[in-house]
Amino acid sequence: MSDSRVKQKLEFNKLKKRLRRHVGQAIADYDMIQDGDKIMVCLSGGKDSYTLLDILMNLQKHAPINFELIAVNLDQKQPGFPEHVLPQYLTELDVPFHIIEKDTYSIVKEVVPEGKTTCGICSRLRRGSLYGWARQNGITKIALGHHRDDIIETAFLNLFYGGKLKAMPPKLLSDDKTNILIRPLSYCKESDIARYADFQQFPIIPCNLCGSQDNLQRQVIKDMLQSWDKQYPGRSDIIFKGLQNIAPSQLADTNLFDFVGLENKRLAATPEHDAADIGFIEAAFSR
Repeated sequence: MSDSRVKQKLEFNKLKKRLRRHVGQAIADYDMIQDGDKIMVCLSGGKDSYTLLDILMNLQKHAPINFELIAVNLDQKQPGFPEHVLPQYLTELDVPFHIIEKDTYSIVKEVVPEGKTTCGICSRLRRGSLYGWARQNGITKIALGHHRDDIIETAFLNLFYGGKLKAMPPKLLSDDKTNILIRPLSYCKESDIARYADFQQFPIIPCNLCGSQDNLQRQVIKDMLQSWDKQYPGRSDIIFKGLQNIAPSQLADTNLFDFVGLENKRLAATPEHDAADIGFIEAAFSR
């Protein structure tokens, strides 16, 4: 084996171990998977969902608990969608799978004016179809392929365009309280996933079959974050850590923190408090 092939194999093994470690840590931190779970892995045909399925299948073989996996794809009937790709790949992979066929594409084209962004309503229709199938088939967890960068981008999207401090949680109970969503790739970088998908040569299905729009808000945020990371390496890591370290009393949400009741929690001033303040001031000015 040539030196370049040896180096490539070593890089791949390091990448694979890192991704599996991150997924395992996220699953443990948020208690994503329990013994006996029946997990629906939402497979779009993109790099993220392929990577998610690949890593979960590996964990399934080595985990100390038993859980089922079923790969599910929603065929939304976009023109040009290669219907044979996923069934062929999943059959060769020997994993249980199901293809849901629902023409949400026609609904989107009918409802959304020409030239307007279709991603929002498309994702809602897709989510509704997948949630419904999960309820009807005894699914206990729905695994989505969102990664760390998706979570950070969503936080800034909601902040800049929606006026909310809100992102994508690694684990979520759906609004109707019937489905639990998990995001095992929450600690994984998109760049690592892209390299892994390239190494594995997954049969990627492009996400522009419906005619993706340029200059979407998410792309603006993605460009901003990538620029920050180039200028300040590690910035995205720090931002993600910030999403895990929330201080409600230092924000301004009256529903999240009892600002009104602060008076009732205030301690009466004592000579000890005054002495501590004086000591701090004297120490600061004596430097």
